[in-house]
Amino acid sequence: MIKIITLISFLLIAQSASAANQTIEMLNKLGKEHMVYSKKIVKVNIGDTVFWKSKKPGHNVEFIKGGVPEGVGKFRSPLSKDTEYKFEIPGIYAYWCTPHKGMGMIGFVVVDNNKSNLEAIKKIKYQGKSKKIAAELINSL
Repeated sequence: MIKIITLISFLLIAQSASAANQTIEMLNKLGKEHMVYSKKIVKVNIGDTVFWKSKKPGHNVEFIKGGVPEGVGKFRSPLSKDTEYKFEIPGIYAYWCTPHKGMGMIGFVVVDNNKSNLEAIKKIKYQGKSKKIAAELINSL
């Protein structure tokens, strides 16, 4: 009985240690870039949460229409507020800052290393500087 309890305890600890929650800052400047997320691509597991921290006013997170796996609803955070999202469906999630999407403020979350919706991500009509940045990000997936 003690062996079973020890095994169950070990499995629960190992499972919680494998969680890969991520924090992304919404910034006005990072190095030479302006209007940028601190991380452009993050990889997480199903059940993990990504936290977006508002470091400067005027930024948000909006999932791009057609840029999320099937079954995922709309997500758009209020401006200038910290936000979070728990990822339950595998695939690539493309998002941008609504007011700064044309300036290239975009990012991707890849859940369970699943790229089954990559073709849909490629077909998104990115705007302005986001076109070039999206192409670079897609090539790095």
